[in-house]
Amino acid sequence: MTIDEIIDFMGGLEGVLAVRPAPGDGSPEISWGDTFFYHAPDGTAPTTAQPFATIVTKDYPGDASSRLDRPDAFRINVAAGREEFVRRTGRAPQDPAGGEDPGATDTVMAHPVYGSAGWLAVVDPGPRTDETLCELLRHAHRLARARHERRRGR
Repeated sequence: MTIDEIIDFMGGLEGVLAVRPAPGDGSPEISWGDTFFYHAPDGTAPTTAQPFATIVTKDYPGDASSRLDRPDAFRINVAAGREEFVRRTGRAPQDPAGGEDPGATDTVMAHPVYGSAGWLAVVDPGPRTDETLCELLRHAHRLARARHERRRGR
């Protein structure tokens, strides 16, 4: 899947807001070119909620193991939650990583920094991971929607 295909897919999910920081919008320069997905049925980015998925197009300080400094490389990150994380990796989020290569492409893996929080990642998704990635994004969206509804019900 390309970045545009992922953004289009996410646009088909109810209440998803894609935030794409760019020069002049007040966002930090390091985030320019990346995309952050929120469950925001009113179309306004929540000030307290975290995104449930992100697309990053470059290495960040402390997070260069995916080697996103290659041309056209990107990583999709998904807040999959503990159960889905265990299902996909065979280990609990807080357990040490199993020696996977964080730069491997078209592979579902623990996020190299936020895996302990139940995040999964795919560098340069392709034919092996497209279907799984869509399932993970739908699942993360359901979790985000449920959190939003709980907060709204308070």
